[in-house]
Amino acid sequence: MTCKNADTGHRDRLRGQGEMMGNGNDLDSGRGEEVTDSRREFAEELKSARELHDPRPLSQEALGRLARTSKSTISRVETCKGHIPPELPAKLDEVLVTDGTFKRLYEEIVSRSFPSLYRQRMALERSAVAIREWSPTIVPGLFQTADYAKYLLQAGTPRAGEDEVARDVSNRLRRQSLLDGDVPPDVQVVLCESVLRRRFCPHEVMRRQLKTLLELGKRSTVRLQVLPLDAPGSLFIDWPVSLITSPNHAVSVCVETYRTANIIDEPDHVRRAIRTYDELTGEALSTRVSARMIEEQMESLS
Repeated sequence: MTCKNADTGHRDRLRGQGEMMGNGNDLDSGRGEEVTDSRREFAEELKSARELHDPRPLSQEALGRLARTSKSTISRVETCKGHIPPELPAKLDEVLVTDGTFKRLYEEIVSRSFPSLYRQRMALERSAVAIREWSPTIVPGLFQTADYAKYLLQAGTPRAGEDEVARDVSNRLRRQSLLDGDVPPDVQVVLCESVLRRRFCPHEVMRRQLKTLLELGKRSTVRLQVLPLDAPGSLFIDWPVSLITSPNHAVSVCVETYRTANIIDEPDHVRRAIRTYDELTGEALSTRVSARMIEEQMESLS
């Protein structure tokens, strides 16, 4: 079996369940240097754009005022101290007229903050022509609302501060932009019925999450099904699985378990995974009946 394995730890599992895991203890050896290099490039670009601003250079205080932040924030970013506020790159591009430069650099920083396995996963996702998801426990990250993700992350990392949780939520939601691209991938999702009934967040938060599922399920590129609780067991019963199809039609199978995550591309195992997913879709309710079940669950929460 050809697979790449990363021992990510319980904290990673809870952040990443829903596709992208957060930073854990067992990171690839190059990560720290890569993050520093990315941050340094962002800092240098910011200082250069500020000082070369037309018609006249901007002080840190002036830029902070225009970008609706503080001088101290600009100073910290230019000296690579502390994290970059998620909303800042877009504001910098607007004020400094840099045509998306800071947004691109920030996305690079976020990408390189993940261990190499998850950078590979993100790269596969970004270029995918089709994504098939199975989740036995929670709504997959590509379909999560901000509030749902927040409660999930808070439960998984109770010692995390508000800024850290907000950053993780922002990183997770950023991945959803691929659904709104010019040529979005075809996405097929099968959820266990228990996902709809699990109540780890307030009723109103879950109602909004279910409403989002219904809205996404109406898209021509999305197919959403629910696997009833009385369906037979399968190879995937214990963990979430994603099958990601590349432009050349190669399929990679991404599997998450308690302490590990794997990307599998050995043909025999990929074929078995595809067959298992097809069996799940066969046992799952139709898209129409699945939508009715989601609507009924929404009503029960009102």
